Amino acid sequence: MQAPSASYSLTVRLEIVNKPGMLGRVTSAIGKAGGDIGAIDLVVVGKSTITRDITFKASDESHGQQVVDAIRAVQGVKVGNVSDRTFLMHLGGKIEVRGKMSVKTRDDLSMAYTPGVARVCMAIHHDPEKAYALTIKQNAVAVVTDGTAVLGLGDIGPSAAQPVMEGKALIFKEFAGVDAFPVCLATKDPDEIVAIVKAIAPVFGGINLEDISAPRCFDIEQKLQRDLEIPVFHDDQHGTAVVVLAALLNALKIVKKRLSDARIVFTGAGASGIATAKLLMRAGAKHIIACDRAGALYRGRVDNMNPMKEWFAKHTNEKKVRGTAGEALEGADVFIGLSGPGVVALKDIKAMNRDPIVFAMANPIPEIMPEEAGPHVRVMATGRSDYPNQINNSCCFPGFFRGMLDVRARRVNDEMKLAAAHALAAIVSKEELSEEYITPSMFDSRVVPAVAAAVADAAIQTGVARRRPRAAAAEGRPRHGRSPAAVERSE
Repeated sequence: MQAPSASYSLTVRLEIVNKPGMLGRVTSAIGKAGGDIGAIDLVVVGKSTITRDITFKASDESHGQQVVDAIRAVQGVKVGNVSDRTFLMHLGGKIEVRGKMSVKTRDDLSMAYTPGVARVCMAIHHDPEKAYALTIKQNAVAVVTDGTAVLGLGDIGPSAAQPVMEGKALIFKEFAGVDAFPVCLATKDPDEIVAIVKAIAPVFGGINLEDISAPRCFDIEQKLQRDLEIPVFHDDQHGTAVVVLAALLNALKIVKKRLSDARIVFTGAGASGIATAKLLMRAGAKHIIACDRAGALYRGRVDNMNPMKEWFAKHTNEKKVRGTAGEALEGADVFIGLSGPGVVALKDIKAMNRDPIVFAMANPIPEIMPEEAGPHVRVMATGRSDYPNQINNSCCFPGFFRGMLDVRARRVNDEMKLAAAHALAAIVSKEELSEEYITPSMFDSRVVPAVAAAVADAAIQTGVARRRPRAAAAEGRPRHGRSPAAVERSE
């Protein structure tokens, strides 16, 4: 059974007979059923009963129900409402649109809307670049999906995908001050998706593609990058690549190995696998083998192939290693799992080189659980928040877009991704670095500024920036907040 998690957190309202020891009987029942108790709140004290709200974490939905049933079995306890705290968080959606100023007088209305707004419209008409200064474009990102590859859920459609996109928009705002909007499209046609995104692009300073199935995501991204003058970033590919590279750079320091010497084995030859392998190769990796369910990918393999796997076969596995993923892991230094649960066994991990590094990143269940592999590896990381070394895209995309928006970048390039990875890795100091701390938490306040600055600088150095954010500081205004007078002076 998985460890209890906040994502399966329940609050139960209990009417308990007012006798000594009753609360202890309830908490014991929860503990014996495997629930992890959080808050205990007093609601009402009556003559014969006490009403309390008790919150606990469970491992999954069925486990939560088992805990509730265990509470019901306690004599003298009546279970009232059972509330799923995750669903409560999503009631009414997780984001909203708010005005940046109030409209309380006729003067306010005449400037914010008609007739005053007409002069602003014409200013943009005569100079389209002024849209960055005079509209939300300078700080807006579209989070675009068709709902075909959501989390570990697969093709669940645009409406069911919206809670994920809202969550992404919430993280954008909370961590980087970026205004992001969910754009969930009721079409799976790549050309139609491209056309829609191009049509709405004038509102936005950047496009975040999300949860679009492969190989369609490649075609969509390439066409949008070609046709738009704003950056297009597919987080499932490039966000994953950045955070994996950052974590790997630090893990290799611990085991005192060089990226160029390390033998790296992937399981999962999809969009995130290709993007990660490409970025590792740009960073200096030379020895990569990718595996799917049929085993290692090598030049000349014909069974169970597609364009993504053809790329891996052509550009990796220089020794043409064949066989299962377990066989490919013999003598390997690094395992990167971007596949599914249970893909590798403990015997495969034990067959790796000395001081193995294992990144088992499948969610919610990794390729191999840390409890099983941990004692046999030097560095263990997952994509989960309940274990050390969570490798999480949220450490990348808020700062990455913050940096691109700050310089009004035209596109994303590899130099920006490499800069983001090195900046993320550098947050963990030499003194802090350890087997259980190779990558910072998304809650580390240094993450977004560091990634944003690195991305902005790389964009400037590679000529894809429209402006330099330092100009804002020189005029005495905050980097992410600009006064109307300053806008007029600088634009």
